[in-house]
Amino acid sequence: MLDAKTLLFVALGAVGVVFLTAWIRSARRKNERGEPGPMALAIGFVTNFFDTLGIGSFAPTTSIWKLKGIVPDEKIPGTLNVGHAGPTIVQAFIFIAIVQVEMTTLIAMIAASVFGAWLGAGIVASWPRRRVQLGMGAALFAAACFFAMANLGIAPVGGDALGLTSPWLWVGIAGNFALGALMTLGIGLYAPCMILIALLGMNPRAAFPIMMGSCAFLMPVGGLRFIAKDSYSLRAAVGLTVGGIPAVFIAALLVKSLPLTALRWLVFAVVLYTAVAMLRSAMRGSDTAAPAPVPAD
Repeated sequence: MLDAKTLLFVALGAVGVVFLTAWIRSARRKNERGEPGPMALAIGFVTNFFDTLGIGSFAPTTSIWKLKGIVPDEKIPGTLNVGHAGPTIVQAFIFIAIVQVEMTTLIAMIAASVFGAWLGAGIVASWPRRRVQLGMGAALFAAACFFAMANLGIAPVGGDALGLTSPWLWVGIAGNFALGALMTLGIGLYAPCMILIALLGMNPRAAFPIMMGSCAFLMPVGGLRFIAKDSYSLRAAVGLTVGGIPAVFIAALLVKSLPLTALRWLVFAVVLYTAVAMLRSAMRGSDTAAPAPVPAD
């Protein structure tokens, strides 16, 4: 009989196949150029490289797109979830295989995040531009706060546990459900999930399979809802996927150490600026469509 980890890998592979099949079918019907240019591929490579090291990809990607005008604001949440899904599935396979964590905790928290994302994506995919801008502006402020907490050493440090038991398991499930729903707004799950894991007394290394496994399941599930409502940019999403997958292997298997604190401060500054820009756009804009974005090449 297959053990729990093997079954999890089978389920992860099945989710990936279903997602990719649905995306390809939708892309063939979509009246939009799908070939990514050099800029789109570079964005995918850089953001997923540092995502694999625990920086997160949603906030940096959003910042680049906003600064360069690559993706319309109302399509950013969907493009993030669709485009980063493939690289994150690869991350999950790697970190679930190499980092030890108790399987009941891992599976329960992954399932909670998936349900949260499914509900959240169904709501956000129908939002007009101004509401998305307001939601993402607030989410980016929260992300900036998480980066600052990590750099200032005021985030919880965690303990030695590799799993949770009741009642703390239920707290973890509820927390990951909420984080899954917030993922659909582009806040990213990594930093808040790391803090949640530490607050619950778990080993910080256990956060990697939990947060990457959660995202690897919830992003395809949420992404399918954005695809169904055509609420994403095909070209930018393909750039994230094609550029991001090789970056994951390089970061996970070859890179041993980087000065991540300095990088987090840089990301903090850029994300904070982007949050202000997103909220300013919401304050002076409307729910109507914006001019066509600059091509992502």
